[in-house]
Amino acid sequence: MKNYTLVFGASLKEDRYSNRVIKKLRENKQEVVAFGLREGIVFNLSIATELINYEHIDTVSLYLSPKRQEAYYKYIISLKPRRIIFNPGTENNTFVKLLEENNIESDVACTLVLLATNQY
Repeated sequence: MKNYTLVFGASLKEDRYSNRVIKKLRENKQEVVAFGLREGIVFNLSIATELINYEHIDTVSLYLSPKRQEAYYKYIISLKPRRIIFNPGTENNTFVKLLEENNIESDVACTLVLLATNQY
């Protein structure tokens, strides 16, 4: 059984961190799926624009502002990930409390840094 990382808030723009993370995860041989507002391909990975009921999501690497996260709380929790990484600018105490209530870990960290320092 493979465990996946869901890059949530994926962007087609190469200068965006979510885009860079997809590339780094793939380079590190991680299984990756992505959700974003625009369809497209990033490093040979299709970005979904509809919410898919993925199985085996280990980590959600979050790239949405706290206000935009609200619409996705139930969806993300329903995936039953082991952890959510709140990348810089996505910190959200309300969501962290909901995650705790659902026994989901949360980290305020930068996925790129975690990968670069072998802490992912």
